[in-house]
Amino acid sequence: MALNVIMMGPPGAGKGTQAERFANERGLPKISTGDILREAIRERNPTALAAQARMDRGELVDDETIIAIVKERLLRADAQNGFVLDGFPRTVAQARALDELMGRLESGPLIVVDVAVPEHELVRRLANRKICEGCGTNAVPTDAAACGQCGGQLVQRADDDHGVVLERLRIYQQSTRPVLEYYKQRPTFRVVNGAQPPERVALDLNAMIDDAAAARR
Repeated sequence: MALNVIMMGPPGAGKGTQAERFANERGLPKISTGDILREAIRERNPTALAAQARMDRGELVDDETIIAIVKERLLRADAQNGFVLDGFPRTVAQARALDELMGRLESGPLIVVDVAVPEHELVRRLANRKICEGCGTNAVPTDAAACGQCGGQLVQRADDDHGVVLERLRIYQQSTRPVLEYYKQRPTFRVVNGAQPPERVALDLNAMIDDAAAARR
């Protein structure tokens, strides 16, 4: 049975880092709407450029655009044995569209993990976060002099400005929290404490996903 994981959590929770780590350990593709959009932006795709302007203001990209991007990606051959979704779904409409697609693919249940972190810690993390101008990788550690992936210059993300951070968290509460309500009654829903050290989060996350997968066999 395919291992299909959704990594949820507010901006700054570390879900992208954990999703990347888990995907690499399990041999699964990590599918991030942010990565897909950045690739399209580099190619000067007009739809993606319009989406970038919205993201820079701390707004969410419209459902229709995001759903189409993710559907195309999930139909590729490397996702047939499972995947790790990072940054999708962010609205109930997106979650319903994903359920519809999974029903057609008949590829097994969705395991949903919410990486929970207090808001004050999220604000602190986001204020200190930097991103590579070259490849778009988040800087780890955050005080690094250059990107560990390509050596590019590290800059603050446009959407990590203090005012934009607060707006992103407000939008998350308004638009994405209902998605957790949509999923939380499912037997495959789990919550991990994301305020712990990353190694501890990874251990807990692996155990929770294995537990959820075993419960559905």
